[in-house]
Amino acid sequence: MPSKKRRGRSAASKSSAVTVEEHVVEIISDSGEGAQKCGQSFGSIAARMGNGIWTVEVIPAEIQPPARSVEGASGNRVRLGSHDVTNGGDQADLVVAFNEQVLLGRLRAKELKPDCIVLLESKWRTSADPEVVASYTRVHDELVASGYRVYEIPMEVECLKCAADTQRGKNMFVLGVLCNVYSLDMELAREQVTFTFAKKTQRVIATNQRLLEAGWDWAEANLDVRFRIPASPVSESRIVVNGNTSLALGVMASGMEICAMYPITPATSASHYLSDVFEKVGGVVHQAEDEIAACSFAIGASYAGKCAVTITSGPGYSLKQEAIGMAAMAEIPLVVVNVQRGGPATGQPTKAEQGDLLSACFGTHGDAPKVVMAVTDIEDCFYSVITARKIAETFNTVVVLLSDASLATAQQPFPRPQFSEAWLAPPVDQSPVAEGAKPYDWDPRTGLSRRFVPGQPGGMHTLTGLAHDSMSHVAYDPQVNQEAIRLRSLKLAAFQKTLKTPKVFGDEEGELLVVGWGSTRGAIEEAVGRVRQDGHRVSSLHIRFLQPMASGIKDVLQRFKRVVTVENNWCDSLQDELIDQENRRYSNLAWMLRARCLVDIDCWGETRGQPIKPGSVERVIRERLN
Repeated sequence: MPSKKRRGRSAASKSSAVTVEEHVVEIISDSGEGAQKCGQSFGSIAARMGNGIWTVEVIPAEIQPPARSVEGASGNRVRLGSHDVTNGGDQADLVVAFNEQVLLGRLRAKELKPDCIVLLESKWRTSADPEVVASYTRVHDELVASGYRVYEIPMEVECLKCAADTQRGKNMFVLGVLCNVYSLDMELAREQVTFTFAKKTQRVIATNQRLLEAGWDWAEANLDVRFRIPASPVSESRIVVNGNTSLALGVMASGMEICAMYPITPATSASHYLSDVFEKVGGVVHQAEDEIAACSFAIGASYAGKCAVTITSGPGYSLKQEAIGMAAMAEIPLVVVNVQRGGPATGQPTKAEQGDLLSACFGTHGDAPKVVMAVTDIEDCFYSVITARKIAETFNTVVVLLSDASLATAQQPFPRPQFSEAWLAPPVDQSPVAEGAKPYDWDPRTGLSRRFVPGQPGGMHTLTGLAHDSMSHVAYDPQVNQEAIRLRSLKLAAFQKTLKTPKVFGDEEGELLVVGWGSTRGAIEEAVGRVRQDGHRVSSLHIRFLQPMASGIKDVLQRFKRVVTVENNWCDSLQDELIDQENRRYSNLAWMLRARCLVDIDCWGETRGQPIKPGSVERVIRERLN
């Protein structure tokens, strides 16, 4: 159908659309049916129109779970807003389900609003299997009786008019339906489909364009629901990427040239993206035989004069610990990215958690000081890598950058970065070493020393992971060991002096302060904003640098009557009969703040394998206030 005609009909739909400030939409299917790609494309189109978006992937624990299973739900949640969106929101306003079983999974997880609009594939009503028919009919009737607005859509029947493989075609048909329901520009939708399948043949692109058109046409003729979410004109160039891609772009922007890794969920896609593009800018991705080898390779590259990064997740970080200790002992700059996931052991590889903070700070034998920082959103994933590289090379130390699964796959638009020379570290000083200079010529006040690199005239020495003196000679003398540890520790103190106290969101003092770190920032600040509208003096503080922490944090905590941390990791609840103040286990950040600030800090955490929702934080705040 000609573009001009379609754009005109789309505009007509908008005139009868209900205007809403935001909506949460979910597209749910069996694994392999393309619901995630549909959600990503839907979010990208809305972002290009000027809407705020945040996407959350719904990923089953198994790589290929059984079809039509409650546990096998795979898809994407897209939150659209007329304003900037910082998290995935609360319950869904509309859900598209490719079968009733995956829909049951979302219902049982209480992810849908009581009056949620349900667009349901109807093919199962006429299945040859009577058990399937009975299941579909029962779920459909229960949904209607419970107040859900259910629309049955003959997805497969309609898709067969355009393509032979409906399993791989329904997602673009659904994309067309959603573009119609949410009054999105079909010309932008066509461009998005072309971009999505750019590596495929023209025939594949054309087929998916037809499926997109068919979805729009069916919705136009058969659905009586239309929404319009006002968009703000975009005055600056933006990109829409997920957290892992943003991390990878940050690696390139920082000037780092080596990424050593071993595949692990949910970190792998960052190295996949680098594998596609890094070589074009002079970088190298080294896939090692295991996590230990990856970390060791990165350390070797950094020792040779580069600054390398190794990207992993929780189990891989555990395996890297001894090598990280080696980098700390030898004072070799190294950036370690840990995209956290559910644990312990294999845990929940595809689910979100913030359980690695204490491990990142203290998970080592002996004293191996390192800088630990956490990213807060998709844009921060980009800029934090640049910061991490600078810190690592300035202080000849290890910098651990904590992300997590909820950021890894989430999409958010942010202004296209404009390259700056300031992002790059200066060239390594390879001038001849002055006679008598020592490989570890520690400054007695800061613990810093000049970085020696192999081949530097006058800088030859034997590198060792054993206890050593300033000449890099193995030394077991008690005083030498004590002094070397003291000087390595001074580097953290010197770095800490450069940190500014994080800003308080809200009033500088009041009834309750909510403290968080990492990916919880958006949900916490949205919840705090809601409660503040009711007149409560509630504020929040988000800590980016976890080790060392900035000065002034204790002063901030003491200005509030009560303090509670909100984290996506475990803490005991005092509501449990066995738990009291003497045996309670606190969440990660609460442990650290209580120890450092000597302030009575409460905590609340979730380990449901999902990003924390603003509604959950709001409930916790109101409970504490009462």
